[in-house]
Amino acid sequence: MILIVDDKPENIFSLKKVLELNKFEVDSALSGEEALKKILKNSYILIILDVQMPGMDGFEVAEAISGYSKSKDIPIIFLSAANTDVKFITKGYASGGIDYITKPVDPDILLLKVKTFHRLATQTIELNAIQKTLREEIEFRKQAQAELRERVQELRSTLETIPQIAFTAKGNGELEFVNQQWFEYSDQEDTFPPSDGEENYIQTRWEEAVAAGKPLNIEVRLKKLIDGKYYYHLLQASPITEGDQVVRWVGTFTNIEEQKQVQQKKDEFLSIASHELKTPLTSIKAYMQLLERALKKDETRTSEESANYLERTRIQLDKLHSLIADLLDISKIESGKLEFNKKEFEFEPLLENVVDIIRQTNPAIKIIRKGKANARVFADEIRIEQVLVNYLTNAIKYSPDSSEVHVCAKVSSDQLKISVKDFGVGIPKEKQEDIFKKFYRVEENSHRFQGLGIGLYICSEIVRRHKGTFGVKSEEGKGSEFYFSLPTIS
Repeated sequence: MILIVDDKPENIFSLKKVLELNKFEVDSALSGEEALKKILKNSYILIILDVQMPGMDGFEVAEAISGYSKSKDIPIIFLSAANTDVKFITKGYASGGIDYITKPVDPDILLLKVKTFHRLATQTIELNAIQKTLREEIEFRKQAQAELRERVQELRSTLETIPQIAFTAKGNGELEFVNQQWFEYSDQEDTFPPSDGEENYIQTRWEEAVAAGKPLNIEVRLKKLIDGKYYYHLLQASPITEGDQVVRWVGTFTNIEEQKQVQQKKDEFLSIASHELKTPLTSIKAYMQLLERALKKDETRTSEESANYLERTRIQLDKLHSLIADLLDISKIESGKLEFNKKEFEFEPLLENVVDIIRQTNPAIKIIRKGKANARVFADEIRIEQVLVNYLTNAIKYSPDSSEVHVCAKVSSDQLKISVKDFGVGIPKEKQEDIFKKFYRVEENSHRFQGLGIGLYICSEIVRRHKGTFGVKSEEGKGSEFYFSLPTIS
């Protein structure tokens, strides 16, 4: 928009018509003061300014305009009928004008100059916009680079704090950063740690992944420099892309030695479980064959022999039922579906009942009670009975040369503690931390005593889910004392 400033309306009218006929948008002001107010409110690309006006003359208005940051770059054309002297023209340029036209105005010359300055002003605006865009782009790139450097630094700081061996690599696979854990397995930061087995196995698989631009996920065994032992690690590396191009790789070696040992124990457990399940099934089959033969013999002997075989079959079926129940409990624990039917009950009758059952089924064993469990608890009675039975049967099983088991009950203000003490083989001190773990069996006793290595694990889960505590005190060759505690109800 063009602003015409003149104190005479007729001058404004004529100039405005000429410009509007040539499709210019025009605004006007009758004084310098009005012009300054409009300049503060509106945007103009050209100002046609009369020099001689009452109040503020054109020069003063031009000087004021140049003092506004918003309007200082607006081109000004001065109009004057009287002041055509060179010194006035010079003053006009000094005040901020870019051209000087004398009256009477030649419309053609005015249009030519207006079009020229309008085009220049438009180009200036476009150039300023382009320059602004470029400045913003440069600033954006600087900010993006700063953020990238910051993210890279954050990534490296993060990689330094994690327990895994971690590294980053360029898009071409060249290693650029490794954390401190790396040097536990390698003394060089630009090559992968050596692995057990095939030479250069990691490097070969790494180059294949980089060439394909796809994540790498393999298991390797790395040699720890400090002890010379090999440990299983899971190598995982992922590409970071920009568009279709891989710009960086981030990878980790995670120590999975413990998981591998658990898997090995699980495999051993499955083998033992298979054997344990076969044993009673084989016995049941044999007793059933003997029973069938006995039924065909003399009837006077049939009843006694049949009852004997049936009793032996029942014992084997009980073993089979116990094994299957433990396996089902393990499955429920793993899936989070081990259910509890908790209610309030007196603990002493439950404990006395379990002890009586164990006495009846093991008449050769003397079970000595110490203390009374006179307390109310909120628990699943059947599951707690399962823990008591397991503790007592284990005490008997692992005390082949002893005929005595102690059961102790102790009640404090808010806890009930039950312990079962035997005088059997005991557990080595270094193995006691693992005795409640899944599939764990003490190696020294694994061939001597049958079992799946899951009973104590199930007991620990039952007690844990009742917000209780459990543990063992043992001395090898002198016996063990297993205990658990439950919160009581006042």
